[in-house]
Amino acid sequence: MRPTVPIALGGRGGPVMDAPEDFGTVYDPVETLSYVAARTSRITLGTSVLDALFQSPIILARRLATLDRFSEGRLIVGVGQGWMEQEFEAAGVSMKRRGAGFEEHLLAMRAVWGPDPVRFEGRFYRIPEADIGPKPVRPGGPRLIAGAASPSALERAGRLGVGLTLVIFDWATIRESIETFRAAASAAGVDPDTLPVMLQVNGNVTAEPQDQRGPLVGSLEQVATDLDQAAKLGIEHIYWNTGKDPLPQLSLLAQLRRG
Repeated sequence: MRPTVPIALGGRGGPVMDAPEDFGTVYDPVETLSYVAARTSRITLGTSVLDALFQSPIILARRLATLDRFSEGRLIVGVGQGWMEQEFEAAGVSMKRRGAGFEEHLLAMRAVWGPDPVRFEGRFYRIPEADIGPKPVRPGGPRLIAGAASPSALERAGRLGVGLTLVIFDWATIRESIETFRAAASAAGVDPDTLPVMLQVNGNVTAEPQDQRGPLVGSLEQVATDLDQAAKLGIEHIYWNTGKDPLPQLSLLAQLRRG
C-alpha cells in the first residue's frame, strides 16, 4: 500500500518523504512466484522481505508450503516484521507485536511445517492439535531468511537459526551486522556457517564506470571488485533492486555472472 501522506521510510528515524509510487502496485509475492514456478524448472525463487505479521502463521505457512511444492523445493523465504504504521493499522495488527511476536510467528510456522499432529501454544498464537498440510519439500520447511537491521533483530535471527538479508549502504555496517548475527548464532549453538547471508542492492550495474557510487553499483569491473569483498564476508546471494524496468539489467548481470 502507498499512504497518501509523507512517511518515515524504513520506520521511525528514516527520512520523511512521499512513498514511492510503485508502493501502490506491488504484486503479491506468493501468487507471483507461483506463476514463475509454473513457467520455470531450475531457477531459485525467493521473496525479498515478506511482512509475516500481516498474516496468521498457519495461513502463511500453508501458502508458502504450497508454493514450495509447486516449485519442487526451489523456494527461499525472506521474511520480516514490517515497519510502516499504516500497514499495521490496515492489517489490524499492533506494532507492539514486532520483535517477540515476529519470533513467535516464525516458531509457529516451523511447527506447521513439522510432523503431524501440529500443536502450538504461545503468547500471541495458538494452534490446536491438528494435521496440517501440505508439508514443504525440505524437512523443516523452506530456507528462511530474516530481514534485519537493528542489533536486536540481528541477534534474534542468529539465535533462531535463520538466514539474514541486509540492504547494503556501506561495507562497514554490513561487516558489523554479519558479525553480530553470527555471534548470536554461535551463542545459541547454531553453526553460523550453515546460515546464508544475502544482500539487497538499491542500484544498478552500468555499462560505464561511475565516479561516485555505492557498494555493488557501477560498471562490471567495479562491481566485480566488490563481489570479491562480498565473497570474503561469506555472502551467498546478491539481489539488485533495479527499479521499474529490470530488463535492461539482465544482459549486464549475465556478463557479470560469466565473468
